[in-house]
Amino acid sequence: MGLPRFTFRRTVTLALVLAVGACHQKAPDDGRPETARAFPVADRPVSKASDVDFGSEIQRDSLHEAEVVMDLAKIEPGTTVADIGAGEGYYTVRLAKRVGAKGRVLAEDIDRAANERLGQRVLREQLDNVSIKLGKVDDPSLPENSFDRVFLVHVYHEVTEPYAFLWHMRSSLRPGGKVVVVEADRASDRHGIPPQLLFCEFGAVGFRLTEFVRKPELQGYFAQFEATGERPDPASIVPCRLSGKSTTQNR
Repeated sequence: MGLPRFTFRRTVTLALVLAVGACHQKAPDDGRPETARAFPVADRPVSKASDVDFGSEIQRDSLHEAEVVMDLAKIEPGTTVADIGAGEGYYTVRLAKRVGAKGRVLAEDIDRAANERLGQRVLREQLDNVSIKLGKVDDPSLPENSFDRVFLVHVYHEVTEPYAFLWHMRSSLRPGGKVVVVEADRASDRHGIPPQLLFCEFGAVGFRLTEFVRKPELQGYFAQFEATGERPDPASIVPCRLSGKSTTQNR
């Protein structure tokens, strides 16, 4: 004998309620941005954002730091540059003067207060070729096909979602565009990153190292990359790890 009609209806209703509830269940909150979850997690510690002291602007200029970096990066009048992690604008203002009226500088930081302070400085110094943008931890949200150079100076070690970040950043480069990284050669949770680990992470997203220089003026090293081939599918990106003294990819 079949189920009584009222029992059948209750069973169907309960099944529908459970199905609807399942559809509205949220994915476990692992602390990552939802937009980054298609990408692998960085298999290394990440430095917390802080006011690490690389010296005052006067001290850094006494070492000719910005001048050395801009010369290595071949920044010329008319160049278009994105300064990621711009902070108080040490590089932004010097890039603006180097690229001149025909060039452009986009300064970006994920710290809203730092952007506001930089905006006041830009107005004060009348830097008409500078724009300021609020970034995201997993996506610099840069306009596509817009930049000759993207600067990441003493900031990459604080990027918590490097694979998503680099993947999105690729499309902002013009043909022949380069990504410039200045970092200290030390552990990634001590406000630096070992060069081999940096090379591996950039390589995982389809970047090729074009130049590498160690200089005392930089309090570390200069590395420059260009995009090669097609941008990889996020699911195909293999995260890197630092094992002993060598960097490998987890296969």
